Amino acid sequence: MTTVTTRTVEYPADGLTMIGHLALPAGVERRPAVLIGPEGMGLSDVERRRAEALAELGYVALAFDLHGGRYVEDPEEMLARCMPLLADPDRMRGIGHAALNVLRAESRADPDRTAAVGYGTGGAVALELGRDGVDLRAIGTVNALTTGRPGEAARIRCPVWAGVGSEDPIMPPAQREAFTAEMQAAGVDWRLVVYGGALHAFHHPPVDHTAPPGVGYHPRHALRAWHDIVALLAECLPVTE
Repeated sequence: MTTVTTRTVEYPADGLTMIGHLALPAGVERRPAVLIGPEGMGLSDVERRRAEALAELGYVALAFDLHGGRYVEDPEEMLARCMPLLADPDRMRGIGHAALNVLRAESRADPDRTAAVGYGTGGAVALELGRDGVDLRAIGTVNALTTGRPGEAARIRCPVWAGVGSEDPIMPPAQREAFTAEMQAAGVDWRLVVYGGALHAFHHPPVDHTAPPGVGYHPRHALRAWHDIVALLAECLPVTE
């Protein structure tokens, strides 16, 4: 295993002071960089560990914040913040751009070789960066089959990988169809993996607070989804070119 160093980074976005988690691989040379977006509850140790796991693989990784340093445990409070956010592409883009600017400004990060990976609300933010025409090498999402404003998906300049649980009540078949129709009409290089029997947030280990209905951990599919994301990065954003 390589030596990974981490630090917190503060930056303004969405009227808040965001607190992200930056993980750096061993060495001094520039490396490709990955932005990691959390589920609607916000940045937690789950995303921090994922950033560190990507740094172990040789990436500079920033797990970004959604709620100004807060992890919102209460489902009603989380939905009250996230639903208006998900309905406002410009707000999501602002959050994404602010974090991406921090990542690209890191001296170890290659600003021309970046990708965005996100879960739930964080995945929607990653997709909006693509719809805004940001130069990314790849976009990977889990539980984030959101659709954008008409025609804007044509601005996506990289492959898009999406994963979803077959039993996810928040991303039902109709939502899957709308998402894939948008990607196909825009000429995006897209892939969708449906994980059989999995609920929403199937990738997220159990939490010690009340979870919204339709949410459940599926350890086998969680590992498979992680492997799929790592494979996406290896294909589109290899550590060495």
